[in-house]
Amino acid sequence: MIDVVAGSDIREASGDVAVAPVFQDMVWGPGATDLVEVMGDWVESYLRDQDFNGKVGQIAILPGGDALPYGRVMFVGIGKEIDAEGLRRVSGIAGTTTTKFDQVVTTLHQIGIDDAAELVTVGFLLGQYRFNKYQSEADLVKTSRLVLAGWNGEVGSVAAGQAIASSVYLARDLVNEPAVAKPPVVLAEKAEEIARSHGLTIQVYDECEIEAEGFGGLKGVSLGADNPPRMVVLRYEPDGATRKVAFVGKGIVFDSGGLSIKPASGMENMKTDMSGAAAVFGALQAVAKLGLSVNVIGVTPLTENMSGGSAVRPGDVLRARNGKTMEVLNTDAEGRLVLADGLSLAAEEDPDLIIDVATLTGAAVVALGPKIAGLFTADDDVSDTVLAAAGRAGEQIWRLPLESGYRQFIDSDVADLRNASTERYGGAITAALFLSEFVGDRPWAHLDIAGPARANKAEHYLAKGGTGFAVRTLIEIARAYSS
Repeated sequence: MIDVVAGSDIREASGDVAVAPVFQDMVWGPGATDLVEVMGDWVESYLRDQDFNGKVGQIAILPGGDALPYGRVMFVGIGKEIDAEGLRRVSGIAGTTTTKFDQVVTTLHQIGIDDAAELVTVGFLLGQYRFNKYQSEADLVKTSRLVLAGWNGEVGSVAAGQAIASSVYLARDLVNEPAVAKPPVVLAEKAEEIARSHGLTIQVYDECEIEAEGFGGLKGVSLGADNPPRMVVLRYEPDGATRKVAFVGKGIVFDSGGLSIKPASGMENMKTDMSGAAAVFGALQAVAKLGLSVNVIGVTPLTENMSGGSAVRPGDVLRARNGKTMEVLNTDAEGRLVLADGLSLAAEEDPDLIIDVATLTGAAVVALGPKIAGLFTADDDVSDTVLAAAGRAGEQIWRLPLESGYRQFIDSDVADLRNASTERYGGAITAALFLSEFVGDRPWAHLDIAGPARANKAEHYLAKGGTGFAVRTLIEIARAYSS
């Protein structure tokens, strides 16, 4: 990851490209006035001829000329007004556009918004993200340094931005990795590496321990796969912390649907079905880097959902960690089965809050589209906490009803509950109701990230593919609980 450093005033600093903001209707933002004064009056008329007027996301790149210590000058439109997420996004656009420049100097952080340096750092770094390890002719990022011109703020805000961005990078890399390269054992080894590097403790349950500990949902889903499952528990426990939050992430490394097999087209993106676990890995790394004063436990049940000869069958009954039995009517509704064990384990820790994150249902995408996650909780205070955290993080989350009257749709004739609803519609709600059976009386919320966990096209700070969605929200939740 590139360095982010403080630098001199925009006129005195130097680099390959200078990036300055322009408000709509050609109102120069911080640093832009200085650059234009040196470059000359021709700049404004030239930009107008190019239909550039400062609308959000517009980009214009000009030669720096002999009078400036930059080979290029880039003006980026930020609109009439800009908020925190808007600053992240235009910084992401700047990051995406400047990947061919080694030294980038900017004044975007001088816009009058709280934590602007952190926002610019996160947005710019995420905009520069690429996953190209398997490409013979990769489009390499050449940027080695981002200079915040004229910045004299606290170093901690930039360090926080770098910690957040690196944790999103981690989640994106894990999600984008082909399934063949990240079986549960390999992901558990990655978790051990994170723990060693950042002072976390870790417990990894192998397939024998999974059976001995009563993780019946995880064991059942794993039966059709040759690669054995793992249950990973990461812990961040700093001295003096008095509160505890638990993050539980769905870790289906590849989802064929099992015997209720998906069509071929439905499997194309199923390497991303462990996005919840990736988000938990990223969040635990970030809270350790940030040194937050809160205990955090991360629980990630990891397995493949395959259709081998021993695969769980429709009509089979599994027993979860908390003793409840689950009739399997649809083997492609496997995420809730492994989360049943993860949530049961998290509840045993008696945390102040449990959050689970999962690419759980297509119904959530039908309801909210590809960019918004669904939030389910029966607790208004928990809802307020999560929505506020998501707002600070710049991730779109919308609360959906946890309608108790729909609980009858997952009643089973032979077990405590069934994993597929008898009702065609409302699948995101009945899935959330299923999960609610495994948290006891602990404050809990479920995030269905089936839509925003992956992006079909690149925009602002999002690259096509895994987005690392929910990492930043989980970080903000941990910040809110930090004492």
